[in-house]
This record gives sequence, C-alpha cells and structure tokens, in this order.
Amino acid sequence: MSITIAPFDAADRGAIDEAYRIGAAANAADLPDFPPFCRRRFDAGIHHPMPGNAPRWALARLDGVPAGYLRLDLPQLDNTENANAELVVHPDLRRRGVGRALHEHGLRVLREDGRKRVAWMTVAALPDGVARPEAPAAFAAMTGARPVLAEVRRRLDTGRLDHAVLDALAAEARARAVGYRTVRWQGDTPEEYAADVAYLDGRLMTDAPLGDLEWEPEQVDVARLRGTERALDARGRRRYHHAVRHEESGRLVAWTLIDLGPSADWHAYQQITLVDPPHRGHRLGLLTKIDNLRYVLDHEPALRAIDTWNAAENHHMVAINEQLGFRPVDAWTDWQLTV
Repeated sequence: MSITIAPFDAADRGAIDEAYRIGAAANAADLPDFPPFCRRRFDAGIHHPMPGNAPRWALARLDGVPAGYLRLDLPQLDNTENANAELVVHPDLRRRGVGRALHEHGLRVLREDGRKRVAWMTVAALPDGVARPEAPAAFAAMTGARPVLAEVRRRLDTGRLDHAVLDALAAEARARAVGYRTVRWQGDTPEEYAADVAYLDGRLMTDAPLGDLEWEPEQVDVARLRGTERALDARGRRRYHHAVRHEESGRLVAWTLIDLGPSADWHAYQQITLVDPPHRGHRLGLLTKIDNLRYVLDHEPALRAIDTWNAAENHHMVAINEQLGFRPVDAWTDWQLTV
C-alpha cells in the first residue's frame, strides 16, 4: 500500500471536493443522528476561516484513492503556541495507516510553525447510550495525547418540551432578576451591544471549565467579533440571541446564542451562555436560555432537536440544561498532545 499526503488550499477545488466527500462519509457512519455534513459550512471553513486562525489542510491518498484529511487550526492572535486539529479517515479505508500518516504529517507542520501543543476531540458511547466508534479514543491514546477534559453532548427534543415547567422556571428567574431586562436580536450584533458582547465572548475560556486543557483566554474586541460574524454568515448560520441589560450600568451582563445551519432546518446548536461574574445569582443564564429557546422556536417551526456540549464538571450549567429538557446522548473527550 502506498500512502501520500499533499497539502491543499482554497484554490484546489478538486482536493476540497474529495475532502468533503470523506467528511460526509465519516459523519454518516460515526454520528448518524447528526445533521448531514454541510457543504457550505465545510467550504467556508477553507475560504472564510475564523478571524485570527490560519488553517492548514492536507489530503491523504491510499493507492491513489482519497482516504482522509487533516485540518490544523493555528491561532494567530492568542494561543500562538497551541493548535487545534481534526483528522478524518474514510470509514471504508480505516486501519490501513492513513490516520497515522496524517498525524505524523501534522506534527511536522506544527513543529515547523513553532507550536508546542495540539488539541482535538473524540466521541464515545455513554453507558447504555447509543453506539459510537471506539477507535478514535484508542488512536488518541496511542499518539501519547492526554485526556484533559470530559464533556457530554445533550440533546433537547423540542416536541417534548414541558411549557408549564418553562413558565414556572421563567417566572422564578424574573423574580430574581430585578433591575435587569432582556433584549434580543437575530444575526449580527447591533452596534450598541457589540462592545459588551465582545467582552462576554472573550470571557468564555476564562469562565468555562477547561479541566487540564492548556489554553489561553481569547482576546476578543469588536473587530474580532465582526470578523466572526462574517465567517458565520459565509457558513449560512442563522443566529438567535438573547442578552440581559443591567439597568443601572446600561451594560449587557449575560448573553446566549442558538444557531442553525443551511443543510438541516430540524437541527440547531445551543452555543455560548455566559453571565458576567459580578451579576451571577440572579438566574440570568436560565432566563436568557428560556427566552431564547422560545424565540428560536417562534421563527424556526421545523426545529426538532437542539444539541449542546457541557464539561462534565460544569454542574451548574448541566443542571440548567437538564431543567430545560436536555438529555445525555454521548461522551466527548478533549485530548491535548505536547508536540
């Protein structure tokens, strides 16, 4: 068997097509409950990377047949010693050395760029949960990577929402949120809120549990926020936001986001939910999540499933999500390797 690895970029339409087909096959085999692998999102990741990211791509061929791809995300604005990776091998061509060859190629690229650590995620089954492949975690361990953070994906079946429970939770939250009011918007953040949202977004890697993951807080300003919004627009992501304004200061002090993609109107992701530490204890996270959930359902009548990830140790947010009806689906592990 002959394995070749060739870097590719946004100008190589053929390699992009081949990598997309590999990703679509792997998605269908490994995560059949996920939405179909989105072509627009995949292409935009190559043509419109997130601000501050310099991705590197490579395609592997096995005896001339496209067999796998590697994406390395190289942060440029912070975390300049770190990288993220995604390594995907076609389900029909696994256990033939393709993953190892892509991994070794990636290590060479990272070392040449001066990176010291690389992180990636794998999925596994929960006890009595849906089946998931065991090979990704075994491969990660074989490379010498450490499991640094345990996460759980939970899914909300919107057809099983208990609106009486939501009403009671929202009433309780509003009673605790005296001196605050909610605001909402779709798509890009209104200019009057942009600085506050950038600040909250930048707190994510400070406030969220990271386990043993070595990752610096991201420096987010309005320019970076706008760049992220342009990248999400290129991916066709429809975004629904709720935030909480502190009446005395006029600042936004809590924010949550749900977004959907163009390939599956039945599916969404519950993204960031963050409350500025001085304003915790007023049920602002719960309030924004309930209001935003109802907001998106009012505008997306086909929506049936919302997925979210939480660190297993993030007991507060897990409790909120389970109150809303999110239920565990599978386990995810963040791995980090010293290069």
